[in-house]
Amino acid sequence: MIFVTVGTHEQPFDRLVQYIDGLKRDGVIRESVILQTGYSVYEPRYCEWEKFFPYPVMQTRIQKARIIVTHGGPSSFIPALQIGKIPVVVPRQKKFGEHVNDHQVKFCRAAARRNANLIVVEEIGDLKRVLLEYDSIAANMSANLSSCNQKFNERFRAVVSELIPEENSARAERKGVFH
Repeated sequence: MIFVTVGTHEQPFDRLVQYIDGLKRDGVIRESVILQTGYSVYEPRYCEWEKFFPYPVMQTRIQKARIIVTHGGPSSFIPALQIGKIPVVVPRQKKFGEHVNDHQVKFCRAAARRNANLIVVEEIGDLKRVLLEYDSIAANMSANLSSCNQKFNERFRAVVSELIPEENSARAERKGVFH
C-alpha cells in the first residue's frame, strides 16, 4: 500500500493528489493507494481518499504503508522516519500556489543533505520513476540509517557491561532490559 499525505496546510496540493491519481488510473501504480487530500480541490477517482484522517488512523496508515509520500512539512515526514521508513517528500511550491513561499523546498533540501534518509522530489514528473524504483533507492539508503534508540541502547549496553559483571549483564538482557 502507498500512503500519501498532504498535511493540514490550508492551501490545496492538487498537483500531488492529481498526479498520484493519474499514476493509479494509468496502471503505473498497481497496489492500493490511500490519499489524505487536505484542502485540495481535486477529488481522486482511482484511489481511496479522505480529506483528513484522525491522528491514530494516520499513524496506522504510516505503519502499514510500503511507501509513504508526503508534502514537505516535518510533521508529515518525521513519523515515517521515526519508525525507520524512508519517505518520499514532495515539497509544496509557491509558484504552484501550494504555499506562501518556498520554505518547504529549502527545508527538505537541507534535511536530505543532513540526514540522507529522505527522497526529495521537487519535479512532479520525477515521482513516477521514484515510485517505480523505490525499493532499490530505499535499500541503498537504508544502510546509512540508524535509530537514535538503537545507538542509545548500544552505548547503554557498553556502559552496563563495564559496570556490571558479565553474568548480571546477560541476565538483564534476557529479561529485556535493553529492548
